[in-house]
Amino acid sequence: MVRSKLQLVRRISQIFFLLVFLALLVFTSLRPTPGATSDIHMRAPVRLFFEWDPLVAVANVLAGHALYRGLLWSLLILVPTLFLGRFFCGWICPMGTLQHWVGSLPSESKRGKQRIESNRYKRWQTLKYVVLIAGLVAACFGSMALGWLDPFSLLVRSIGLALLPAFNVAVRSVLTPLEHSHIALIKATGETLHTVLQALVLDFRQTHFAQGIALGILFLFILAASLRITRLWCRSICPLGALLGAVSRFSIFGLHKDAASCDKCNRCLLNCQGGDEPIGGVPWRKSECLMCMNCVGSCPHSSLQFKFFRNEHEVATPDIGRRKAITGLAAGAAVVPLMRANTGMGKSREATLLRPPGALDEPDFLSRCIRCGECMKVCPNNSLHPTLAEAGIQGLWTPTLVPRIGYCEPSCVLCSEVCPTGAIWQITPKEKGWVVGVSAQSHPIRLGTAFYDRGRCLPWAEATECIVCEEWCPVSPKAIYIEEAQVIDSSGKTKTLKQPRVDPSRCVGCGACEYACPLQERPAVYVTSIGESRSPSAQILLNK
Repeated sequence: MVRSKLQLVRRISQIFFLLVFLALLVFTSLRPTPGATSDIHMRAPVRLFFEWDPLVAVANVLAGHALYRGLLWSLLILVPTLFLGRFFCGWICPMGTLQHWVGSLPSESKRGKQRIESNRYKRWQTLKYVVLIAGLVAACFGSMALGWLDPFSLLVRSIGLALLPAFNVAVRSVLTPLEHSHIALIKATGETLHTVLQALVLDFRQTHFAQGIALGILFLFILAASLRITRLWCRSICPLGALLGAVSRFSIFGLHKDAASCDKCNRCLLNCQGGDEPIGGVPWRKSECLMCMNCVGSCPHSSLQFKFFRNEHEVATPDIGRRKAITGLAAGAAVVPLMRANTGMGKSREATLLRPPGALDEPDFLSRCIRCGECMKVCPNNSLHPTLAEAGIQGLWTPTLVPRIGYCEPSCVLCSEVCPTGAIWQITPKEKGWVVGVSAQSHPIRLGTAFYDRGRCLPWAEATECIVCEEWCPVSPKAIYIEEAQVIDSSGKTKTLKQPRVDPSRCVGCGACEYACPLQERPAVYVTSIGESRSPSAQILLNK
């Protein structure tokens, strides 16, 4: 009875924290709130799980030489691990819960002896420690490459940028015909469902993200791998699990095996999540155990029990060996210069790489950004997207502004609010300096500068009236101004035409002009990172 209660409590804990994570992920968007003010702010602690992530905290200290606000909360996970082992992986981590659930589904590759054998300890489980060492060494050289593999970054990036937008599309494709039905009952049902789902999970606007398909397929592949090998990601790759496994070597709570009552039936291996050898006759591998308690619940002779201060033989430290440790160190030291070799850290990046407002200068930004996608998910205009090659290999999946899809809202600083590591420094609308009547800043934050392609601009190239870009320019006084000019059209007639120009001293690079340009193939006005305030070397104007 005690064993079944322990497993029940663990399942309740897993479900609870998974639902909390999904709820915070859904809230990581601009959602209309009845009676709310016009200020755009987050009303939920959406960074909560990142603040609990000791891997992010350690890497942030190594790469940024400081601990960003909130990350000290990771001690809530790290300190108990010193006493209880990897309880976080088995009881709290939402990625672990999803792996656990998928791995428990029926699979042809995990039946009978195959299932038992797949849950034995394997040497390849030490790969995650090599990944951890390489990632921490890379962090010492100013690269937050660990963000690619951090479980919370993986979840937010995959679910928030791929699966939730796909879910939105699927639900709306079903509800829209219902809401337009001529049958009153069906129409009322569709409208009710839409209202309920809109309040709970649906985003108020349909978003799409660059590389969303690739991110979604990669995530589903990782989950599907658990059908063949239980928790393959957790056992072999997850650097957070490796960090907690290394810390758990000091824990005083663990598995006690009663050799006298054990008949070596191997039932404890049927549902083992960590591959930590709970069977009799071999040492228990403390750093691999996820504290799922399945082995205790499966034992028919009560030969297994978790308790404090055990005395039997165990393998406390990760079985990594000197050669693998050196491999991790060498990989971490080599990967950073290799990633930077062809892209550099400044002028050699693409000119259209526009970082969010409040972003640090490029080297500091890349040393802090964990590619979590929180800033992209929260952007109200869907203007932030993960990079592919724009920032080089080391900048893969970092955020960039894509004005053709969406522009930066003048009063919005949500991306700086949700950034968990300080890659985007938290700013206020006043510090951003774009809102008329709110800003007292003489030097607003600039993302870049707009330029005209006069060969494509309608007033310049075709003597056709168009001032859409000037109308959309949100700054005051406007960065885009109009000059009247006498031009000759194709019929030889002279007419007065308004031609737009850019004042670079006023332009903040918000991208509204590029977004609104009516030319569909390629806009006649475009924004580049030249003039961005975060980089002293990217200026085109001399200070007076």
